This record gives sequence, structure tokens and C-alpha cells, in this order.
Amino acid sequence: MKMSIRRMLSGFVFSALLVAVNTASAQGSGCGPITSRPSFGPFDYRTATPVQLRTVEGFHFTPDVEMMRRGKSTSVLAADIAYTLRHFPNHHRALKTMGDWSLKVKRNPPPGGEVTVECWFERAARFAPDDAMVKTIHGLYLLKRNQPKEAVEQLELALAQAGEDANVHYNLGLAYADLKQYDKALSSAHAAYRLGFPLPGLKNKLERVGAWREP
Repeated sequence: MKMSIRRMLSGFVFSALLVAVNTASAQGSGCGPITSRPSFGPFDYRTATPVQLRTVEGFHFTPDVEMMRRGKSTSVLAADIAYTLRHFPNHHRALKTMGDWSLKVKRNPPPGGEVTVECWFERAARFAPDDAMVKTIHGLYLLKRNQPKEAVEQLELALAQAGEDANVHYNLGLAYADLKQYDKALSSAHAAYRLGFPLPGLKNKLERVGAWREP
């Protein structure tokens, strides 16, 4: 009996240590733990129910917020996006909008955004490490910030998870082209167009530098 109690206590101590380690790891990232205020979620955006989504999107991530026209609940646009991302850390459209809004107002974090855009992406990746779309959107944000090397890192991770994806191949090609790695950019372009990507921008970009070749 004493041995059972001792083992039970040891298990509790071990569990407490795991919680402490995970908390310290989250805090060590500089972006803090993933929490929602008030207590609702957090939920995975990919598997959330219509009711869960409507509860947040109906009052915070409205079309006006997504189109970056005006905030809904507090008139501070980034505050509504931050509210959405607290409850759905990997909300794809909200992540894109937070990044775009930060670039538009030239502030990071934007007013009301709580933490940097990079932190929102870090939290999303930590919350849903198997979500390739989070990495894709992060890569697009980094491309817009003229950080092609970092964009390549995110988009290669996205491709490894998503498999043959025309959108990821296309944007990876843009990043390679910005790095003047034209052979890799051409390979990505061929893959994107083979998979049906409709926009000619990457092909045009390679043509301008004499790097385009037909498959």
C-alpha cells in the first residue's frame, strides 16, 4: 500500500514537472503560452464546428475585419484579429489578415495586436504542427517582408507536409527567384504549372532574367 502511494505521488510529481517544462518552453519562445480569454477553446480551425466558428467570426472576424476596413467589437481592427487567433490559433484567414494589416500600417505588432506577427505564427505552429497551411501563409508573409530566405524555409516545410501542392510550389518558386536560385525556381514553376496553377507571374519573372525553360 505504501509503495502504491509512493508510486502515485511520483506520478503526480512527474506530471507536474512535464507541465512546468512545457510552460517554460512556451515562455522561453518569447511568445507565451497558448490561451484564450474568456475560456472558449482554443480550437483547431480545421476541425472547428460551425457553431464554434460563428461565435467568434460573427462578432470579431467579420468581413469588414478580414477586408481591413474597420474593427468590429472595439473599433481596433487588430484587436478583433487577435481575439480570433486566441481562440483559433491556426485560423488561416486571420493569420493572413494579421500579417497584411501589420505591413499596411507599418507596425509590428499593429495597434491592438498584442504580440508580434511572428509570435502569432509561432503560436499557430506550436498549436497545430501538422498544419501545412500555417507554414504556407507564414512563407507568403515573409515574401511580402522581402525575407525570401526565411520564406523558403517555411514553404519547404509546408511542401514536405502538404505533398504536391500547386500553391506552395508557386510561392516557393517566387522565393527561390528572389534568391536568384533560378534552377530551383524553374523546377518549382514546372511543378506548379503541371498541377494547374493559373497565374503566369512566376513564369514571367523567370522570363525577364532569361531563366525560363519549357518543361
